[in-house]
This record gives sequence, C-alpha cells and structure tokens, in this order.
Amino acid sequence: MKSKTSKLHPAIVIAALFLSVSAFAQKKELGKVTLEELNEKVCPTDTSAAAAVLFKKSQITFDSTIGQAFVETEVKIKIYKKEAYDYANVSEAYYTGNNEKLNFSNVATYNVVNGQIVKTKLKKEGDFKEEMTKDLNVKKIVLSDVKEGSIIEYKITRYTNNVYRLVNFYFQEGIPVNDVELKVEYSDLYFYNKSLTGFLVPEIKEEIFNLPNLKSYQHRIIYKLKNVPAMKDEDYVNNINNYRARIRYELASVKNSYGISENLATDWESVVKRVYDSEYFGTELKKTGYFEKDVDALLTGLTTQQEKINAIFNYVKSKVTWDEYYGFACNDGVKKAYQEKKGNTAEINLMLTAMLRYAGIDANPILLSTRANGLSVLPSITAFNYVICGIELTNQVILLDATNKYAMPDILPIRDLNWFGRIIRKNGSSADIDLMPKLNSKDIINILAKIEGNGEIKGKIREQYFDYNALAFRQANNATSKDAYLEKLEKDHQGLEIGEYNIVNKEDLTLPVIENYDFTATNSVEIIGDKMYLSPFLFFAKTENPFKQEIREYPVDFVFPNQDKFNISLTIPEGYAVELLPTAKAVSMIDDLANFKYNISTNGSQIQILYTYDINQAIIGSEHYETLKNFYKEMINKQTEKIVLKKV
Repeated sequence: MKSKTSKLHPAIVIAALFLSVSAFAQKKELGKVTLEELNEKVCPTDTSAAAAVLFKKSQITFDSTIGQAFVETEVKIKIYKKEAYDYANVSEAYYTGNNEKLNFSNVATYNVVNGQIVKTKLKKEGDFKEEMTKDLNVKKIVLSDVKEGSIIEYKITRYTNNVYRLVNFYFQEGIPVNDVELKVEYSDLYFYNKSLTGFLVPEIKEEIFNLPNLKSYQHRIIYKLKNVPAMKDEDYVNNINNYRARIRYELASVKNSYGISENLATDWESVVKRVYDSEYFGTELKKTGYFEKDVDALLTGLTTQQEKINAIFNYVKSKVTWDEYYGFACNDGVKKAYQEKKGNTAEINLMLTAMLRYAGIDANPILLSTRANGLSVLPSITAFNYVICGIELTNQVILLDATNKYAMPDILPIRDLNWFGRIIRKNGSSADIDLMPKLNSKDIINILAKIEGNGEIKGKIREQYFDYNALAFRQANNATSKDAYLEKLEKDHQGLEIGEYNIVNKEDLTLPVIENYDFTATNSVEIIGDKMYLSPFLFFAKTENPFKQEIREYPVDFVFPNQDKFNISLTIPEGYAVELLPTAKAVSMIDDLANFKYNISTNGSQIQILYTYDINQAIIGSEHYETLKNFYKEMINKQTEKIVLKKV
C-alpha cells in the first residue's frame, strides 16, 4: 500500500513482470545455448533491435492451504548491440512486509571464444541487495563478460503471502520477445478478476482438476505468445505499461471452510468500503485532538469559505513535509506526522481533509492511481496507491494535494493527473472524480529585438508561466542556482547568450512566474551574399515532429491543456529591406482539439509576429493520431519558414 519514489534501473522487474522468447527450434531450457544463437548478428524479426528475449517462461502456483504464492521465472536474452548492456543488470523488488523471499539462480553469460561456447557464471561481487525502505528491498545481479553477441540467462524464484494481485504479467517489452509463456495455478477457494490489456491476445488453455483430499478443485491456465514485437515508447505517453500486452489477476473473493464467500473487491463500492473501514485510513481520518487549537488560531478573522480553504491548505503544506512515500494507508499515523512535521501521502492529505471538515467544509478523501502506477482497470485494493483531498461544491470539485509546496487548489502535482480517482464520502458512498485539468495553462513570450548587420540578434525577452506551467517551472528550477539555470538555458538554445536576468513570483503561487532577460543570439541568422535568412521564432522554433510512428494505438497525453503565445517584434538592420515574409496561416483540428494561428506583418523597419498555439484537451485519442501528426507537421513547417532580408 506504500512505496518510496525512487528511480530504479530500467531493467527492474517487479513481481511476475517478465518476458520469454525463443527464436530457435530448441527446448526452452536454461543452460541450453547453441553456436547458431551466439553467432546471430541481428534479430530476425526486428533488425533494429539492440536485444531480444529468446524465451521467458513463468509459473505462478498459489497454495491455498498455506496462503502463499510461488513464482518461478526463467529468462534468456540475446544481446545484439552495446545499447542493450543494461539488460545484464537485473533488479527485482520484493516486500519484506509480506514475508516475501526472493532468489536468483542459474545466472550465466555465454560467448563464443575460438569457436567454442564459453560460460561465465555470476561472480560474488555481482550479487547484492539494497534496502529501499523498511518494507521494500531490491535484489540485484550484474552479469559478467557481457559483449555484443552474448546470451544471458537467469532464474528468479519468489515466495510471497501477497495474493491480492496474484498476477501482473507483461507479454511485451521494449525489445522483441520471441516466445513467452505464463502458467497460473490456484484453487477455487479464491476467485480472481482477470483482465487482458494491450493489443495482442495470447493463446489460452485452461484446465480444471480435483485437489486430492480437499473439497475443491484447481485451475491451471496457460498463456502463450510468439514473435511479440517490441513496445516502442514515444513522446506524450502517460505510462507505456498501460498499453503493453498484459494479464492481471486481482483477488475478488475468498471462500471459507464452509464454502461461504467473503467479497473483497467484486466492485468499486466494496473496494472503497474496505479502504475506508481500515484502521490505517478511516480510523486515522477520524482522529482528533491534535490540530484543533492551531486551526482555530489560523481561522481567526476569516469569513469566507475560500479564505478558510486557502489558509488550511497552505498551513498543511508548510507544516508537514512529504517523506516521498506513496500510499493511501498511513504509516506512522496522522498525529505523529503532525508532531514530527513529516508524513506520507495518506498522513498529509487525510490530515488536510480532517482539518477542512473541522472548519465546516465538505471535504472527502479521493483515492487514485498515480501516473507511474498505471490505470485502474479492475476493482481492487491494489488499483490505488495514493490519496488526495476533494471539496464538493455545486457542479464543481476542488482538488487538493498538500504533499507538494508548489501545488494549488486544482493545480495538482503532475503524478496525480491520471484520468479518474474515487471519492469516498462520509456517508459511505463513492463516485468517480475526473482528475484531468480542463483549462489551458499559458506560456506567454514577448520578444523585442534588433537584427544587427553582422547577423547577431540582440534584445529582451519576457516570459510568463501560468498554472501548470508555473508549477512545472517552480518544481524544476526553484532549487537551482541562478548561474546553473542560465548555463542550462544557454546550453538548451545553442548560440544564445544571456545578459541581465531577473525573475519574480518564484514563491508567490497566486501569480505567474515571470522571467525577464537581455539576450544575444549568434546563430539565428544565415547570411548568404547580400541576403539574410532567419526564423522569426529564433531559438524558440520547434524543428522536429515528436510524432514519428506511422500508426499509434494508444492516446497522446499532453498532461494538461496548454497554450503558447508569442508576441515578437524584430527591427531589421539599416541598409536592408524585407524581400520575403512567410504567409499568415491558421490551422485547427477537428472539434478544436488543437489549433495554431500565425500572423506576420511589416511596418517600415519593424516585423511583427503574433502566434498562438493551443492544445485544448489533455488527452487526444489514437483515432486522431494521423490528424495530430499532420497538424504538428504544418505547425513546424510554419515555425521554420524563413524571413528573407536583402541589402538595398
């Protein structure tokens, strides 16, 4: 129910999330490697692939007599290119709080040396454990002697008492998977909701057989896929795991020895009831006697509901620091978090909810799954990993998350923006809550500049960041020194030199962040003979279309609706005249999902550009991908069109 934010290695594998592949007509067994496999130079199904999973097979067996699941997974990977060396660094997380045990075995690297197969076993220094939190450990192995052409293999064995999410298995990876097989066994005493996601459907074989000496029977289900293509990541994807081919088993009910079922997660109402009734959630939310005097003092003289909301929200943000633990369950409890001024997401936002209720405001907790945790598909306790606060007004819900000091009412940390959450009211009812922003966050740029005779452009820039753009700017840059920030800004915009610089409203969250600076651009103008060629957007021009795939099967996620607005005034150098200007243009997608408007004009020695670009919906469906791709193509073509000046 809780985890610490941490950047684990890209090769990390959680629970039973693995792949299996075999491109050769051999038995899928560890320790069986051929010269043909080792000498293969490219992946037959994807010549661009840096590696491929030759096979992966996983067996998950749940023993209902002891309430424990046994997971055994075997993986063999072929390395084609250096870029795939990370696959030799394997990490596996496990929760000590669930009495989990985890081991690596059969770890080996295979190479060809003088025409012979040479096997290198795992070295002692390549096998270690890292404690991430008091409940979460990670075991890691680093395989030795990995080269282009190597084959690596390993087995992972896990025992766990956590059977709520018995299976969370991916058939698809970022590299091709030649052959993958999953076998699941569990008794009918446990009923699991199952969901297949992604765009590939495995072959499924199901068997049912009696358990000896028990009045129940066993399910055995086998899933198989072959020649699974690599899941190519692309820009503007929420969480690529949402769209990979996957099977999940979420525990819904359990039968006791009398054959009576206890419903755990047959629907969302039963899930939220279990959460609310938990001593780590509902009990903590109802606790009193630790904040009342402070809140009374805080509210002195305040009369409106909005004043009270803002005062309590800002107080909690400044009073209690987030310890970077996710979860909807309290760890040490709200009272201790308040006293020690540090807590997890549940402690901070349940505390906030309780204070607002004390002030007479209709506040309730909202359960959600963060972007990194993925979409909540099936009713399940494990579907959620976070909680925020919601205030229900007429035709409106104000969303609050006090874990981020730069957050504002209805300006949530980016990690929260994941489709829908589930509000839990005092009366026990619950409902879906849309978490996605609806209003455009603006980025307004004003440029006043002069083009010199040598092609340099000198001038002033004023840039204003609003709402989510302001949140993102503050979060990324407020802890960075001025010198380090300006160095990065100059590096990002090649040929840019920044002179005098100032910034306002870094800490005043009610106002936009505003940057003002002098600049010199040294490579925005190309001089050929008696002509100058320049992009009117200077170093701000978009030059590459982020949408490169021919077909995209998953939505485009812009995180929040946004608007870029440019007001640019350029003075041309003496002795030059405008020979060619780009033409004005306006383009809009269907239903105004996105649009841009571009106007350019001259008045004597002045060139004036007015440009507005809007993305009016945070998530644009894949059915509009081709239109969006063409929209970006037209926009980039327009931004990169040149103004031509000629000597007179």
